Amino acid sequence: MKQGFIKVAAVTPKIRVADPVYNGTEICRRLGEACENGAKIIVFPELCITGYTCGDLFLQELLLEEASRQLLRIAEATRDKDALVMVGLPMEQDGRLYNVAAVLCRGQVLGLIPKANIPSYAEFYEGRHFTQGNRETVPFELGGKNVPFGTNLLFSCDTMRGLTVGCEICEDLWVADSPGTDHALKGATLIANLSASNETVGKDEYRELLVKSASARLICGYVYTSAGEGESTQDLVFGGHNLIAENGIILKQVKRFGCDTIYGDIDIERILSDRRRMGTFGQEPQAAYVKVPFCLNVEETRLERRFGCMPFVPGEENQRRRRCEEILSIQSHGLKKRYEHTGLTRAVVGVSGGLDSTLALLVTVRTFDLLGLDRKGIDAVTMPCFGTTGRTYDNACRLAGILGVSLEKTDIREAVEIHFRDIGQSLSCHDVTYENGQARERTQVLMDLANRRNGLVIGTGDMSELALGWATYNGDHMSMYGVNAGVPKTLVRHLVKYYADTCGDRELREVLEDILDTPVSPELLPPVDGVISQKTEDLVGPYELHDFFLYYMLRCGYPPAKVYRVAGQAFKGQYDNVTILKWLKNFYRRFFAQQFKRSCLPDGPKVGSVAMSPRGDLRMPSDASAALWMAEAEKLTAGS
Repeated sequence: MKQGFIKVAAVTPKIRVADPVYNGTEICRRLGEACENGAKIIVFPELCITGYTCGDLFLQELLLEEASRQLLRIAEATRDKDALVMVGLPMEQDGRLYNVAAVLCRGQVLGLIPKANIPSYAEFYEGRHFTQGNRETVPFELGGKNVPFGTNLLFSCDTMRGLTVGCEICEDLWVADSPGTDHALKGATLIANLSASNETVGKDEYRELLVKSASARLICGYVYTSAGEGESTQDLVFGGHNLIAENGIILKQVKRFGCDTIYGDIDIERILSDRRRMGTFGQEPQAAYVKVPFCLNVEETRLERRFGCMPFVPGEENQRRRRCEEILSIQSHGLKKRYEHTGLTRAVVGVSGGLDSTLALLVTVRTFDLLGLDRKGIDAVTMPCFGTTGRTYDNACRLAGILGVSLEKTDIREAVEIHFRDIGQSLSCHDVTYENGQARERTQVLMDLANRRNGLVIGTGDMSELALGWATYNGDHMSMYGVNAGVPKTLVRHLVKYYADTCGDRELREVLEDILDTPVSPELLPPVDGVISQKTEDLVGPYELHDFFLYYMLRCGYPPAKVYRVAGQAFKGQYDNVTILKWLKNFYRRFFAQQFKRSCLPDGPKVGSVAMSPRGDLRMPSDASAALWMAEAEKLTAGS
């Protein structure tokens, strides 16, 4: 529960049709198992105390009475359990029968939620037995106590900020106006669905789509538990298809045709963060709601949820290839529009033989091909200076030749030396002026060439560099259109690799693979024995760590302690806690200190859910203080 994580369980017990005593025993047993595994929210299927397939036996008073007795027995079994439990059964009220979800906690029945939408089509005939549930909450006498009864019930945890649970039952998810919509708009961050959805060919895919869609549209966690073994197979088969989703992502789902329990770690804080971010989330429903409080012990959730170490890069190869093609299309079509608008036919790209300039050149070539323009209208300009190595210089030249663009070689050493003499900068002093003077000279060359040739300077800097401020202000920081501005460094590498794998040109593939093998460097300090001496990641830290920090800070709203925790899990065996904490502090320090560079970025296309444009996703003051974030980071101790 700490840091917003709560473990949930979707449990499908093996039941006997019309045997509430047996089913009550099995539910109590499975409830105990789920609690032992750390689950705090436990959801059982629709009508599981009796079985969903009882048919006209639902009209038998004996069955209904025993079901109510077993409900109280199960409630008593929760008395010493630290969990909120939901279980389904039929219940009678004023001569009408309802399909109900009972919500239990610490020995009490906190509320009864009737099914709002009663299906009576195809294989379903619930309308024969059950009445549509009332929205307005009314009292229901159970075990000598009045219990709130109605669809508009929410259960709010007093001990965990933001944890509010709503409930719907099976068909409620499948209809156009599901109860879950109002639940979410009224504050529910977690929705449980007690279901008895039978299996037909392809239905599992549709069911998964519904759960993903509901959790995405409502920005919530969603626990879907379905009936399985033990239900009658007279006409239908139930597969126990349990799913746990969060914000459109399936965290866990069970292999069907069993009686399994699945667990998932829902991130309530991330849900709240996403709702704060989305200003169109919606207005509160007009219908009256009743919120019932409950308490859970505050303790750290044992995380089973996996956090990939590269959140910007899909792990599955086919998905990664599709993503790369999509991003290249976004980049090239963004640049295409700029050319169509300006009517220009020339481009100027500074090429260094590194990853970023390579990607920018590939995107520019792709854009010119889309426009039907001659690739010779692309001026690839290589500008060797004090730190340039033969490997990167040769790769830049080879790349331009293979792609069929115009190559221009402009040695800037003499120009930089004259500038240093003018400002009194010693060539032997390898300070920030020594480095930035070269970067600004390169930008001046590119800008003036573009002016002379009536073209656009295509920016090469990527989003990770922008996040860290690892760019020379009014140097490589500036361009006329920054095609890589929305692409993090970890993704740049995969885009170039994808291009190499799919280009169909052996020579191009070979030079791209050598560029991929070259250490990331601005090459602003003299090489040692012809080898790159200045490696970016030695100075600012590993980009895979910084991209991870960036994603979970900006996209998920995680504070430093939570970023540190999930990074420790994601990079276990790769980076120790001391290293992670060192670069995490460096990330926050640089991110806040360098906002002034991002506040005046040139145009460039957004490609993912995290972006740095001051006109779009990151409207952050240049002089915002990092004190709050740094104070929390300083409190962290490596190894904790």
